Amino acid sequence: MRLSLRLILLLATGVTLLTLAVTWADVRTERLALSEHLQQQAQTAADRLQQAVEPLLRRGAASQLAEALERFGSREHLAGAALRDGKPAPFAATPMVAQALTERPDAIPPCGESGPGCGAFVTLNDMALFAYSAPFHLERTRGVLTLFYDVSDFATRSAHVWHSALLQVVPQVLLIALITVGVVHASVLGPIRKTAHWMKDLRFGRATALSDPADVGLLDSISTEAAGLAQSLASARATAEEEARLREANDSLWTPERLRVGVHNRLDGSRLFLVSNREPYEHVHRGRAIEVQVPASGLVTALEPILRACDGTWIAHGSGDADRDVVDERSRLRVPPDQPRYSLRRVWLTREEEEGYYSGFANEGLWPLCHIAYTRPMFRTSDWEHYRRVNEHFATAVIEEMKDDAAPLLLIQDYHFALLPALVKRQRPDARIGIFWHIPWPNPEAFGICPWRKELLDGMLGADIVGFHIQAHCRNFLETVDRFLECRVEWERHAVFRGDHSTLVRPHPISVALPEFMNEPDAAAAPDWDRAAIRRELGVEGLSVGVGVDRIDYTKGIIERFRGIEQFLERNPAYMERFVFVQAGAPSRIHIARYQELLIEVEVEAERINRRFQTGTWRPIQLFRRHHNHEEIARLYRIADFCLVTSLHDGMNLVAKEYVACRDDGDGVLVLSQFTGAACEMHDALLVNPYDIDQVASAIKTALEMPGQERRERMRRMRRGVREHNVYKWAADLISELADVRAPAARAQAPLEAEWW
Repeated sequence: MRLSLRLILLLATGVTLLTLAVTWADVRTERLALSEHLQQQAQTAADRLQQAVEPLLRRGAASQLAEALERFGSREHLAGAALRDGKPAPFAATPMVAQALTERPDAIPPCGESGPGCGAFVTLNDMALFAYSAPFHLERTRGVLTLFYDVSDFATRSAHVWHSALLQVVPQVLLIALITVGVVHASVLGPIRKTAHWMKDLRFGRATALSDPADVGLLDSISTEAAGLAQSLASARATAEEEARLREANDSLWTPERLRVGVHNRLDGSRLFLVSNREPYEHVHRGRAIEVQVPASGLVTALEPILRACDGTWIAHGSGDADRDVVDERSRLRVPPDQPRYSLRRVWLTREEEEGYYSGFANEGLWPLCHIAYTRPMFRTSDWEHYRRVNEHFATAVIEEMKDDAAPLLLIQDYHFALLPALVKRQRPDARIGIFWHIPWPNPEAFGICPWRKELLDGMLGADIVGFHIQAHCRNFLETVDRFLECRVEWERHAVFRGDHSTLVRPHPISVALPEFMNEPDAAAAPDWDRAAIRRELGVEGLSVGVGVDRIDYTKGIIERFRGIEQFLERNPAYMERFVFVQAGAPSRIHIARYQELLIEVEVEAERINRRFQTGTWRPIQLFRRHHNHEEIARLYRIADFCLVTSLHDGMNLVAKEYVACRDDGDGVLVLSQFTGAACEMHDALLVNPYDIDQVASAIKTALEMPGQERRERMRRMRRGVREHNVYKWAADLISELADVRAPAARAQAPLEAEWW
């Protein structure tokens, strides 16, 4: 109420002053226009009057001057006239003027006997007049002729204007008061009260989100910050409750908060530097605006809590078309944009370097070489030179970023940077360096076809720790090193000694981030999604549904998957028009010829099978060849009776774990290729050889006809495994082992620790 009164008083004062100022300006403008008009008229009349009185002055008939002035004034509609010869009193004047001037001789404008005439508004005998004085010359006589015009009408109009203006102020103020009260209550006080009630509910744990964030009127920016605060508070409360629950249950679940605190304590003031090809935040142009995008990446989910905990630096290729517009002179910026907690250093590559290093050597050479998916690797000298040069670019950036840090930690991600560990180690031997290889490592015979195998191995052994997903890949790596390099392999410790440097080779299976509802199946706690509605939306209502989610890549076994579905329908015609398989296939690396061919092969194979079996509007395979966001993928996972993962070779394959994590209803079946790293952990999946089409078809039938109790038991065990070995545990184990790398003297003095938090 006080706010409304203050606003009303301020607005009323403002409106009144504005009205008075406008009225004064209007009256003044009209007054100036009238003055100009009367001066012109008076000058003309003065010339004529001078001609009329000249004969009287020459004859010395001064007594007739007053009568002449009276007659002239009546003819020219004058209120009066006066002649003055330098003395205060006029020597001739009309009666009214003569009487008035005896009382107010200063009423005549002070114009001299030479020069232009002048005029002014005056009041004589309570009459509003305009007086105009002009020089008067006749032989030796010099004086001033003054004419008086009646302007009472103008004075009356001016008074009326002022009166009307003052009367209009009252209804204006009342109207403004009503509008002000309404606006204040609707757009300010109402949203404030609503936000206050919401924050009170939030404080007592009765709400977690503003029911209608758009209904905040003028407080939009405040509501945005309040929503962020609410999210942080809700997250903190959820974390505290989860930590309390874990302590009560003596559970060891890894959460982002536990990872953050653990890393902060474990690093003990050291800074972490991370290198990856893909950046965690990308800036792109959207019209004239710049938009921030977060790439869909499990790597970002896993590693961001670490960098936020230690104010680290993420070094990555700046690939967004607006990336250069937002960095400083050192190509750095603070991220996340809404709450900066760590630094992002961008490395710039030319188009030729990007094509040679990424598309060429990394994805046409190392990718097919390591996956052994019967696609021939392409090794070109020009691609190798670009790969080597890009690794040197990144090494320069890393050395520059860590120049002020003692014993920094460097975590390098994936096969794009095999040379980087050694390049950095040569200049910073005190740095603790780890490289994680996210794709498989082949046997020595397969890797041996690479012309630069020794250079790649030398580069990787510059790291203190080399990580893979599973033990088999570690063993393949050690055998490859033993085959092609002069070194000592300590098989018991899984370590390589080369010169005075040792490298540990360790398995660290990556996983996925847990949803907030990732507890044991509980219908009451499940998120709000309607399985039947989603099925209707996708046109699969009443059908048994299988799902596949992949990049369209020759390592994912999509063609083999489709042929397994074909075999299943051929053997089980009862499922005709009762079964559909939904394949979400995101195009990938389409500028590489093999991937362009694969896109066509996948579409042709799906169309062939559909033509063979389709009846009416039913088609057994629905292929969505586009990128899907996390929410769309989660919807597919949740409606599927089974998920089919048929990778021909995969380091881990997170689709399998994502499917299990999303099935908060505790149902569903996972059909999983035995050639994935996930198969080493997820023993309750139906494991298949994707090259064995009959086995794939049989697994589909088993998945669809598995008893409900068995489905739920299998899913419960898989969910427990994913829950306990999530992506935060992967990051914690990796950082823990890297932080333990010390100089020999320091290692000898350090106490042995089994746990680091």
